[in-house]
Amino acid sequence: MRTRGAAALAAAAMSALAVGVPTDVIDTSLFTRMTPVRWWEYPVLALTAALTGLWVLIPRPSGDVRGRGGVLGAVTAAVFAVGCPICNKIVVGLLGISGALGIWAPVQPVLAALSLAALAAAVVLRWRRRSCTAETCAVDVTSEASPAGRTPPASGPSAASSLR
Repeated sequence: MRTRGAAALAAAAMSALAVGVPTDVIDTSLFTRMTPVRWWEYPVLALTAALTGLWVLIPRPSGDVRGRGGVLGAVTAAVFAVGCPICNKIVVGLLGISGALGIWAPVQPVLAALSLAALAAAVVLRWRRRSCTAETCAVDVTSEASPAGRTPPASGPSAASSLR
């Protein structure tokens, strides 16, 4: 469990750096942002890192590599969501400076919400498909939870015998 926790912390830190440094939400001397960081970009960065770390923390069945591309895509979408609208050369090339500020900037919070929703869905799916061992999941199985405990004994003729 320690190695899984360390991997989750490393993934969260890498995710935060991958989103925060090139967008200059995490202020460094490497990049200069031309528009100020908006208030909602900090929680998006924190939630992106937390959900990525949580996704890595959840045990998966051995050999199951599903979801990696989706998580990578959601983190990449978070980069576009929190990035400076006029620092994105693709957006400026397609829409111009006024289009980047007038069209792209209002779309960025929606992209951030979609990115976080995709990461949350990835965490939920990984949780549902997780592999449990005695060390990773402590589940108390009782007779009520067993298949025999769920189905009451039949009384009287069955539906199949009444069709004859």
